[in-house]
Parts: sequence; C-alpha cells; structure tokens
Amino acid sequence: MHVVESGFAPVKGTRHRAFDEVAFDDHGPVGDRAFCIVDVERRKVLRTVQHRSLLSVTAHWDGAELALELPTSETVTGAVRLTGERLVCDYWGRSVAHGLTDGPHSALLSDVVGRPVRLAASPRGGVVYGAAVSILTTASLRDLSDRTGRPDLLATASRFRMTMVVDAGDEPYVEDGWFGRRLSFGGVTVAVEAAVPRCGVIDLDPTTGAKDGSLLKALAGYRPSTGGEPWFGVDAHVVVPGTIRPGDPVTVS
Repeated sequence: MHVVESGFAPVKGTRHRAFDEVAFDDHGPVGDRAFCIVDVERRKVLRTVQHRSLLSVTAHWDGAELALELPTSETVTGAVRLTGERLVCDYWGRSVAHGLTDGPHSALLSDVVGRPVRLAASPRGGVVYGAAVSILTTASLRDLSDRTGRPDLLATASRFRMTMVVDAGDEPYVEDGWFGRRLSFGGVTVAVEAAVPRCGVIDLDPTTGAKDGSLLKALAGYRPSTGGEPWFGVDAHVVVPGTIRPGDPVTVS
C-alpha cells in the first residue's frame, strides 16, 4: 500500500490541487481551505456545486502571498491583508466568523462568479464539511470507472477532492472496513471515522466546472448512503502530525 497523491484547495471552491508534499498538523493539511469566498450581503460562503466557474481558478498559497490563476494565464498575486472586519456565516449549521481581506483577489473572483464577492480568511476547519482528512483508494476509482465507462476517472481523481488517494490493492471499497482503525502514511497517522457522503460536485469537470457525467446517480445505484448521499471514500482526523509525499507506504492498524 502506498500514497498515490495528496492535495487540497487553498481557497474553498477553487480547483483541487495535488502537491509534491503535504504537511499535516493536529487540524489536518496545513493550508487546506485557508480562505473562502463570501457574499457579504447574503452572509454566505460560496460552494463549488453552486458556482462551477470557481473550478477554473487555481490558487497558490505560500503562507505569505496568495496567487489566483485563470486558464487564460491571467494571475493576481499579493499579500493577504486582513481589514479587521469579521463576517459571521452559517456553514452547515455552524456559525463561523471569517476575516475579510483587502487586496487584488476579490476583484478577480467577482469577475469569475459574476457578482461582488470578497476573499475571506477562515479559521482552521471553518469551511470543512465532515472530517479534516479524506481518503479514497484507486481500486474504488477503478470500479466506478468500469461501471460507468469512464476510463478518465483515475486521471481526474481531483473531482472527488480527497486529501489522499491510496493504492491499497485490487479490492474496491476496502476503505469501508477501515472505520475505527488507524492508517499511517510516512510520518502521519490518522484515525478513520466514517464514510464520505458524496454530492453533485463529483459530476463536474475538475478544471472547467462543466457537468460531464452522472457519477452521483451511478454511486446511488449500488453504494450505501447517508441521508440519501452515497458513500465514496472515508473521513479521518489526524492523530500524529507529519508530512506526506506520493509513494509513502501506508499501513493499517
């Protein structure tokens, strides 16, 4: 067993990226959804499934400067300056306070979504639905690929927006048996909590946002579900922080 890829989106709703290495602290991947995009008037955090055009935006965050890049190569780069304003938004039943920012990013994002929005800094885990870490196996991806005639799924695994994709052998959905167990990846250990219930974002091309299939319907036809949302992958929380790289061995205990 080994890690195939690990990644996240520094700005919630933008393109999910794979990285050469990902650092994990007690709260999850460092830099994951450090920012979100808010509609100040409506007090709403924008979500990918409702604003597909955000998938065309690639975010690069080094802890000091944030760059937002469009497919046209148009890029805005600058320090993230907090204004001191706080905006409290409901996020899946939780009241979360976000710090509004001042800089070049909000104008570009407003152009992308077609209305005024602001870039905001989010507290760790503030815009994370479910647990901080999510894991999917390549065998499960292959099974869904075979069932739907979609050989591209392994190459476009970013549509599932998982923290880690793991090669755990040939048995699909082996991760369903990891509930309550611990996985170690290189120097990181996580405890698996539950399944990941899926939403319509998996039916969007992960680079353009165009609807390109009916994977959610396919999963609903044969997978267990929670609240009508079919399982695909598992959620976990960090037990031992560290750094993960592609190729790192994975053990289950």
